[in-house]
Amino acid sequence: MHITVDTIIGDILRRETDAAAFFREAGMHCIECPAARGETIAEACAVHGMDAEQFAAAFNARFATK
Repeated sequence: MHITVDTIIGDILRRETDAAAFFREAGMHCIECPAARGETIAEACAVHGMDAEQFAAAFNARFATK
């Protein structure tokens, strides 16, 4: 799965079974919250003080083979 900063977290979690672990490793422990599932990567990264482009790139690199 390839994501962008505009990808919705809930969509990622539904399509990529290992994604929750990636989010937790990055420090986003609130992904289980129903509100967080409706956020984009950009919105979640802004709340956590993270660079959304870097997060998306790291996610895509990790899940590139799936």
